[in-house]
Amino acid sequence: MRLLVTGGCGFIGTNFVYLMQERHPDWEIINLDKLTYAGNRKNLLSIENNNAANYSFVHGDICDKEFVSNTLEEHKIEAVVNFAAESHVDRSINDPAPFLTTNICGAQNLMECARQAGIEKFVHVSTDEVYGSLGMNDPAFTENNPLEPNSPYSASKASADLMARAYFETYNFPVSITRCSNNYGPYQFPEKLIPLMYTKVITGEQLPIYGDGSNIRDWIYVDDHCTGVELTLLKGQPGRAYNFGGAAEKTNLELVHELLAILGKDESLITYVTDRPGHDQRYAMDYAVAEKELGFAPSVTFEQGIKKTIKWYQDNGQWLEDVRSGAYREFMNEWYGDRK
Repeated sequence: MRLLVTGGCGFIGTNFVYLMQERHPDWEIINLDKLTYAGNRKNLLSIENNNAANYSFVHGDICDKEFVSNTLEEHKIEAVVNFAAESHVDRSINDPAPFLTTNICGAQNLMECARQAGIEKFVHVSTDEVYGSLGMNDPAFTENNPLEPNSPYSASKASADLMARAYFETYNFPVSITRCSNNYGPYQFPEKLIPLMYTKVITGEQLPIYGDGSNIRDWIYVDDHCTGVELTLLKGQPGRAYNFGGAAEKTNLELVHELLAILGKDESLITYVTDRPGHDQRYAMDYAVAEKELGFAPSVTFEQGIKKTIKWYQDNGQWLEDVRSGAYREFMNEWYGDRK
């Protein structure tokens, strides 16, 4: 298979490329990435340095129609997995415009170019956040839940999901949608909760918790999510959406307590900051459809995954320091500083 992976230098894309290289050495993977602040080509240097014949990197923007079309044609692409997205909710609140450009217009452009190129399979990677927020006693999200996004980020992803549906219904375009719960694992940019808290612990900084820390998220180890995307690519039905979860619901405060316990630190570092606008109370994913149709089930427990994740960050301190510089540091200081 000649597979185009967009956003392959980001957190989930990087892990997906490594996993597919391991499981499908006969696949040819072309990684298209714009290399925005969270896209790091160094993530995949081990593959590039080995001069892998079945991997290549192309620098570009999914919003650029001519570039995308030429890439699809030049590499004779057969399938596409779209990870490319602006993904941080806090940033979307601060400035929604880039999220609309990449997550909606970019996704539509990618689908249109793929449609014109006769692509055989297209997987659009979305998020549980398109469903909105669950109450404490509500059943987990199923694929039949309405899309009720509450942040500019989730609204942009829901819009792309609806565009994917429209491309299937209007053009019979072979697109499937995946929606996953909160990912964690190696290479995650330290604006997200787990690497953010880890970096603040090791530098002795206060750990900012939104509100009272009662917001609940379902956590899935990144390799399990990537497995779900792989299964969708291989077995998923066009026009269908598939939920993937980790069966690991935790409040943000519970998660930080576990992190502190593993690192041998006390809870005095925790500080509570003004809650994020439109902060969803709870996410949880029912993955029964993916289990039945694709054979999906999470294989890494949260207890296993969080230890593996922390060990990776401990072993890759230079990577973490490199990505915690410049514009990222300025943004985080300004964002959380305003909420103290």
